[in-house]
Amino acid sequence: MNRLIIALWVFLSCLYVQAQVDENYVKDNYNKTEKYITMRDGTRLFTTIYAPKDTSKKYPILFQRTPYSCRPYGEDQFRSKIGPNEFLMKDGYIVVYQDVRGRWMSEGVYDNMRAYIPNKKGKQTDEASDTYDTIDWLVKNVPNNNGKVGTWGISYPGFYATYSLLDAHPALKASSPQACIGDFYFDDFHHNGAYLLSYWRATAVFGYMKSEPSKKSWYKFPSLGTKDQYQFFIDVGPLSNLDEYYKEDNVFWQQLKEHPDYDEFWRSRGIIQHLRDIKPAVMVVGGLFDAEDLYGPFETYEKIEENSDNYNTMVFGPWSHGDWARARKRQAIGNVYFGDDISENYQRDVETKFFHHFLKGEGSGDTGLPEAYVFDSGAKEWNTFSEWPPKNTESKTYWLQSRQRLNPLMEKSYTFETFVSDPAKPVPYSEDVKMVFTPRKYMTDDQRFAARRPDVLVFETPILTEDVTTAGDILAKLRVATTGTDADWIVKVIDVFPGDTDDTEETQDHLKMSNYHMMVRSEVMRGRYRNDFAKPEPFVPGEKTEVAIKLQDVHHTFKKGHKIQVQVQSTWFPLIDRNPQTYVPNIFKAKETDFQKQTHTVYNDSSIEFTILKQ
Repeated sequence: MNRLIIALWVFLSCLYVQAQVDENYVKDNYNKTEKYITMRDGTRLFTTIYAPKDTSKKYPILFQRTPYSCRPYGEDQFRSKIGPNEFLMKDGYIVVYQDVRGRWMSEGVYDNMRAYIPNKKGKQTDEASDTYDTIDWLVKNVPNNNGKVGTWGISYPGFYATYSLLDAHPALKASSPQACIGDFYFDDFHHNGAYLLSYWRATAVFGYMKSEPSKKSWYKFPSLGTKDQYQFFIDVGPLSNLDEYYKEDNVFWQQLKEHPDYDEFWRSRGIIQHLRDIKPAVMVVGGLFDAEDLYGPFETYEKIEENSDNYNTMVFGPWSHGDWARARKRQAIGNVYFGDDISENYQRDVETKFFHHFLKGEGSGDTGLPEAYVFDSGAKEWNTFSEWPPKNTESKTYWLQSRQRLNPLMEKSYTFETFVSDPAKPVPYSEDVKMVFTPRKYMTDDQRFAARRPDVLVFETPILTEDVTTAGDILAKLRVATTGTDADWIVKVIDVFPGDTDDTEETQDHLKMSNYHMMVRSEVMRGRYRNDFAKPEPFVPGEKTEVAIKLQDVHHTFKKGHKIQVQVQSTWFPLIDRNPQTYVPNIFKAKETDFQKQTHTVYNDSSIEFTILKQ
C-alpha cells in the first residue's frame, strides 16, 4: 500500500512539474516586445510581438488581429500559450497579436464589422489597409523573420483573418479564417431576419465606444437579477423594453433597432461578396455544430472557391464554437460524444501542416491535405473529399405528410396539419435553465421535450433499414398559411436514436440516450423576409404561401435502426426574439398589444430536400 501511495505521489508530482513547464514555455523560449505601429492615416495600433529567443535562424510570422485584447499588457507579462496551437508554438514562429482600431490599447474609432473600401485613395483606411500596413512594418522591422506571414483567428478574429485576404500584402502567404463571420446580418445577430435574442448580452461588448487606449474593459454586462434566461425575456416583454438596459450610449443597440432589415448598413458590412481573386493560400475551419458562426465558414470557402484560383481548403469537425483550439480528450457537444483526441489530431496533422507548408516549406506542390476534410457526425468518422459538396451526391426529397409521417413519396390526397402558436408561451430552444452569453450545447440537444408539445409538428420516417448519409445542404420548402399577418418558421432535422442506445459519461442525469432526439441541423426564417431580406412584407391571412429555408451544410449518417425526424414550429425562445404574429414595420418597436396568438397551417405538399451521398 505504501508503495502505491509513493507511486501515486510521484505521478502527481510529475504532472505538476509538467504543468509548470508548459506554463512557463513561452516566457522561457520567447522574447516579448510591445509596439505602436502607425497606420497610413497616422492612427497607432498596439501590437504585441513574441519572437523566439533562438536567433540562429529566421522564422515566419503568425499574425492575429483581435477586438478582444492582446493582453496581458507589459513586456514582462506573458501568455501561457501563443499561436494557433501548441505544436506551432513549439515549432518556432514569430507570433504577433494586435488590438484592432478603437479597441483596448489601440487608437482610433471602432466600427463593428467595418465596411471594406475597394480602391482606397490617399489616407482612406479599413481593416484591409490596417492589416497591410502592419504586415509591411513587421517584415521590415522585426529581426530574424523570413519574409512570410500567415494570419489566423477564431470568430471575430476569424473575420479579420478573412479581411487580410483583401488587397493582401505580398508577404501574406497563408491564412486560416476559423469560425469566421461572413456577413454580420446572417451570422451572429440575425438568422434569416430573426434577431438572435440569445446574443443580446453581447451587445455590451460591441456597443460601447472608448475615447482613449485602455488596458481595462470600459463596458459591463447588464445586471439581470436572475439565472433563468427564458423567464427574464418573458418578463421583459417586447424588445423595446430592453432600452432600460442599453441606453443611447450603446451604439450597436441603437443600430440593431434602427436597421431590422438587410439594408445598406448591413450589406456594407458583409465580406464574402468581396472574396475575388484571392492570392494567399486559405484553410477555412468551422464546427458542424457552431451556434455562432456556421454560415460564415461555409460561405467563405464557397465564395473563394467560386471566384479565385488559389489554394483553398476547408475543415469541418464535430465542434462547437472554437472547440478545435482546445485540448480535450473526449470530444462531445452536450450529450453527444464523438470520439477521442479529435482536436489534438487536427492541430497536429492538419493546422500545423498547413502553415508549415506555406510559411516554412516551398509553398507549392502537394500539401498532403485534402480539399475538404469533413467529419461524419452520425458515423463518427472523418472523410476526405476532392471538392465540397462532393460530386457523387443526389437530391432526395421527403414530404411532410399527415399522421406525423416523413415520406419519400408524396401522397395524392389533400391534407394539412395545424397548430396554435402563442407568443406568450413560446417553445424553448433548450430544456436547460440558465443564463448564457452565447448558446452552444443546444445544437445537439435532445428534442423530445419539443416533440411532445402541441405547438410543434413532428414528421418522422419509419425505422431505417439502411444507412442514409447526407453531405451538403438541406432545403426546406414549406407551404404554409396563418391566421395572422406575420410568423416565424423553424425547421429542425433530428436523428432519433434506437431504444437500446447506451448512455455515455456526457449524458445529463435527467436524460437517457435511449430514443434520444439529436438535433442535427436547424434554422429559422422570419416570414416577412421570405421573398427579400431588404423588403419585408406581411402574410395575407389564410392564403397558402411558400417559405423556403436553407439549412447549412451537414455531413451526417442516419444509421440503420435510427429514424429521420423533422420538427416544424414558430417560436424558439429565447434563442430568437418573439414574432408578434401581427405585422409591424419594425419588431424592435412592437407593442405588447401587437403580440397575438395565431393558428398556423403546414400543407402536405411541403417538403425537405437532402443532399445524399451515393453509396
